[in-house]
Amino acid sequence: ASDIERFLAAFYNQRDAVVEAARKLLSDEQGPRRQKLLADLIHNLNENILAEDKEDDKKWFEGLESRFKNKSSYMRYSCESRIRSYMKEVSSFISNVHPTARDAYKRIIVLMSDKLKSVKYNGCYFDRREEEAVRLCTTEGWFSCQGPFDRDDCLDKHSINPYSNRESRILFSTWNLDHIIEKKRAVVPELAEAVKTRDGREVNWEYFYQLLFTTDNLKLVHIACHKKTNHNLSCDKTKIYRKRKQNHEIS
Repeated sequence: ASDIERFLAAFYNQRDAVVEAARKLLSDEQGPRRQKLLADLIHNLNENILAEDKEDDKKWFEGLESRFKNKSSYMRYSCESRIRSYMKEVSSFISNVHPTARDAYKRIIVLMSDKLKSVKYNGCYFDRREEEAVRLCTTEGWFSCQGPFDRDDCLDKHSINPYSNRESRILFSTWNLDHIIEKKRAVVPELAEAVKTRDGREVNWEYFYQLLFTTDNLKLVHIACHKKTNHNLSCDKTKIYRKRKQNHEIS
């Protein structure tokens, strides 16, 4: 074990004593900065990260619908809700699609919706019980910021565990699944244009699906790393159309 692992293990073994000492210090402390440090320490040491079921960590579920019986099921739902909202944006864009292309656009919406249903709206991204290859967190539920769209990592090493306590669960809702190639400025308008100008070609709807709903084009980012400026990135023109198949033709 490394030095830090030995230190943390010793610290954790004395957790109750540390919490009690911190509470005594906090009761007498007047300095806001030190109050914050002590409160955070107490809060973090009282986490029940490994608890999964409602009866084992009732505080975590405060404010949630009674249908959620374990943490992972809620976290799946949270991710699914984000993906569903992206699908709604794709659907609502139909009013901007050229009238002669709307039927074809609708058929693509159906294909995308069916695909999303088959993979349960990629709720696996937030589910710590899922296989490592598909989840965005550790087995304990720790998520790390993947950095702004124009960087390969997060310089500030932001991390969070929404499975740990109610406050972290709520705070995690401010983290963004950010589209590298922007959904509103680039992907959806390009899809609408592709359908309009297909001229007998088949739109490669699966390419657009990947850009809109998968980690091929989504990064999990802390709110401070979510740059809302124009990304100035566009779709790959070589992937917009594909050779016709017998099934799922868009004509």
